[in-house]
Amino acid sequence: MGFLKNIFGSSEPKEEKILPWIALNQVSQLAEITKNSHNKPQLIFKHSTRCGISRMVMRQFVSDYELTETEADLYYLDLLNYREVSNEVGYTFQVMHESPQLLVIKNGVVVAHASHGAINDLDLSTLS
Repeated sequence: MGFLKNIFGSSEPKEEKILPWIALNQVSQLAEITKNSHNKPQLIFKHSTRCGISRMVMRQFVSDYELTETEADLYYLDLLNYREVSNEVGYTFQVMHESPQLLVIKNGVVVAHASHGAINDLDLSTLS
């Protein structure tokens, strides 16, 4: 029976990890992100809710994310519903749009960014 459990998984529900997401849904928040980046890193996760790759990368990101709210602010941008905000993120931080995408902002500038599977290769433990 243990063999089947290993193949098909346990029927016991897993506790879902919840991250301290801050919804990014207004262009005006970008000034706040820039200002706050002088005190602690600001992360923006741009997610396409209709993309399977984006969903898979986000699931892995959530699973691996270890920073606390005191170490960084974590913003979530639904780029399909907030396209204007997504466009302005690119203009403000001078990073070409990709999806999914993670931007790390410190002292008003992007110090790291990645898209797709490379998001989960970023070493966020060195931020604080």
